[in-house]
Amino acid sequence: MKLPNCRDGESSTPQTCRSYFYWITREQASFEWFRGFMDEMVEMGNEGVIELHNYCSNVYEEGDNRSALISLLQSLNHAKHGVDVVSGARVKTHFGRPNWRGVYERIALRHSEQRVGVFYCGTPVLTKELSELAHDFSRKTSTKFEFYNANF
Repeated sequence: MKLPNCRDGESSTPQTCRSYFYWITREQASFEWFRGFMDEMVEMGNEGVIELHNYCSNVYEEGDNRSALISLLQSLNHAKHGVDVVSGARVKTHFGRPNWRGVYERIALRHSEQRVGVFYCGTPVLTKELSELAHDFSRKTSTKFEFYNANF
């Protein structure tokens, strides 16, 4: 699959150049049903079109001394076998929760002067934070974030 050049396109139809997928769960077993898709995306190579991020939120964040051993084992296993200890997939799982402000900042820098759709499906608690960050970064950067909530 060839990555389209979205900045030069003359088409009035929006093109998706890149997708950032964040899967956050408390239970390790939840990765099980999604493992096939994750491995397929890694195998395709997909030229950076889809960037996958897994988070297991019931484990302390990376860098926390309480999760240091599992982080070490995970890194060793991923380096040696190419498989994540937590998810069983080829996508490495992070611990804790994403730093959403950092996620928005990184995407705004990568996609300046572009429109970015944020599609959220999950617990209502996070809806407000993600929506406010989309609005905030749209005002403060040249990237325009559009927030869509799939929960209703």
